[in-house]
Amino acid sequence: MIPIMEPWLDQQEMDRVMDCLKSGWISSQGKNIAEFEEAFSGFCRSRFGVATSNGTTALHLALLTLGIGPGDEVIVPALSFIATANVVVYTGARPVFVDVDEKTWTINPSLVKPVITERTKAIIPVHLYGHPADMDPIMKLAEEYRLWVIEDAAEAHGAEYKGHKVGTLGHIGCFSFYGNKIISTGEGGMITTDNSDWVEKARMLRDHGMSKERKYWHPVVGYNFRMTNIQAAIGLGQMTKLERLIEIKRGIADRYTQSLKKNAGLVLPAEEQWAKSVSWLYSILLKPETQKNRDDLIDFLAQAQVESRPVFYPIPDMPPYQGYGTYPVASRISKSGISLPSGFNLTCPEQDHVIQLIQRYLDR
Repeated sequence: MIPIMEPWLDQQEMDRVMDCLKSGWISSQGKNIAEFEEAFSGFCRSRFGVATSNGTTALHLALLTLGIGPGDEVIVPALSFIATANVVVYTGARPVFVDVDEKTWTINPSLVKPVITERTKAIIPVHLYGHPADMDPIMKLAEEYRLWVIEDAAEAHGAEYKGHKVGTLGHIGCFSFYGNKIISTGEGGMITTDNSDWVEKARMLRDHGMSKERKYWHPVVGYNFRMTNIQAAIGLGQMTKLERLIEIKRGIADRYTQSLKKNAGLVLPAEEQWAKSVSWLYSILLKPETQKNRDDLIDFLAQAQVESRPVFYPIPDMPPYQGYGTYPVASRISKSGISLPSGFNLTCPEQDHVIQLIQRYLDR
């Protein structure tokens, strides 16, 4: 089976994990956590990093740190992994959906202003599939209406908007280190920000709300959102190859694009002039005129031992969020979108095989 994605783990990670095991510091205490926070935030060109147990808890912690709660509204794109909306519900706030841009699949800034109300407290743009959202108009609206901007950069490590790394464009950035992300700690997440007060608050909330000055004293209700020292050890190993992994991702995307761009039945992923995409998963759309079914293509590839997956469902289409509205662009992308193998170990012959299979399917 040609996998859709897998982590790249080698001796770097093994050595660091073994050192961690030998030290006995395997839980949420140990030097690796602070070192990983510093290394990753430095890569993003952010002043601070706060490591968490996963990308979802990073988003949840960001909302809590900014004081989002019952009665508040948070604007999110209709097309994303469901965690983007779920974390808003966790706080007692209400997600308000807007449709996405036809070209980038990220939140459409022109649709944000009409849904802002006196209850709106934040916007969560998602850098979907590794392509940055158009941040300038979002930040302009945030300044005008005094809103917080939390970047969901779970899939976009190292992506850039007008030369600036994602995760530093809003007020807080959130990343995931799940096993299929560009770098992985198995599970794991990170908050990035330049605000030292938010960092202190986030670290307290991450650790059961425990006081920094008084051990086992909990002035607030907190959470266990901590990363382990073993996870951070793996993360430090991953950091040594992050730039190379991004190059590999972009190379895979370029090879797909050069081979598939002549096919009139496909819509290929865009890269705006102001963006540097990291092409987390190379995802294409089948045009309606092909009269081909996306799910049939997934089955066709699977029969040839090639793993693929559908593009995310629109969040408002799923049972917890039905009744929140309809979003035509998100729906069109979801119904016809398929993500292709994009793993670091994908060889050129394997990629050529995937490309040939797609062409064969379309020619049937």
